[in-house]
Amino acid sequence: MSLGHGDLRELYQEVIFDHNRSPRNFHKMDDADRVAEGHNPLCGDQLTLYVRLEDRVIADASFVGHGCAISTASASLMTEAVKGKTVEEVESLFRDFHALLTGVPPEGRDFGKLEVLAGVREFPVRVKCATLAWHTLHNALTGDGEPAKTE
Repeated sequence: MSLGHGDLRELYQEVIFDHNRSPRNFHKMDDADRVAEGHNPLCGDQLTLYVRLEDRVIADASFVGHGCAISTASASLMTEAVKGKTVEEVESLFRDFHALLTGVPPEGRDFGKLEVLAGVREFPVRVKCATLAWHTLHNALTGDGEPAKTE
């Protein structure tokens, strides 16, 4: 069964609303190895991302902050998607996810639940909201102490 355009839009909205209302992994992590800040001045999104690594694998990830529904849902979905992945796998997923939202997604990549965020492509100004958590995660993993910004 394939979903039609209207079905995809409905699924996109449903998942965004669900993760905005009840964000997963929304808490401060006291035993985090890495902490990074992110800010999207255009929309007022602000978040702090926490990561705990074990042998270059993301053992846990969480976030706190406030922002629009897309920003919060993206951070929630991202923290679920990256747990158990290596730093290299996460960096590859980040590149492919960014391509999914801004250009041509790579062939054969299974984005899982993240796929619903592809709907953001229709609203280019909202891509920054959807990628803020990912830029912040990148900074946390690379050790860049600067806050991630979308501007």
